[in-house]
Amino acid sequence: QVQLVESGGGSVQSGGSLMLSCAASGNTGSIGCMGWFRQVPAKEREGVAAVDKIGSTRYHDSVKGRFTISRDTAKNTLYLQMNNLKPEDAGMYFCAAAYGYCTNTLLRIAYRDWGQGTQVTVSS
Repeated sequence: QVQLVESGGGSVQSGGSLMLSCAASGNTGSIGCMGWFRQVPAKEREGVAAVDKIGSTRYHDSVKGRFTISRDTAKNTLYLQMNNLKPEDAGMYFCAAAYGYCTNTLLRIAYRDWGQGTQVTVSS
């Protein structure tokens, strides 16, 4: 059993930056991959960035070069550094965890546990 709690969302202007955090608790030793997903009203959650247990990362093409995902296993925390934010980056960002053998997949179906989400707003 793993609990995930996101924080760090907020409102910024285009070109600004935010750092999202995801604190994991419970049986964190069983976590394989972790990822960040974004959802806007009337659309499904889409994978933004993911990292596997050895640190390999994968990014959605729309954020590559601007976002950086990282994890601190000692602190049981996942991060998403978001730079040069654009209005299309806005949405509810969810942290997710996958278990067992996994890669740094952006597929939602691979993830079992989810946080409550943190809102990101970008004004133009």
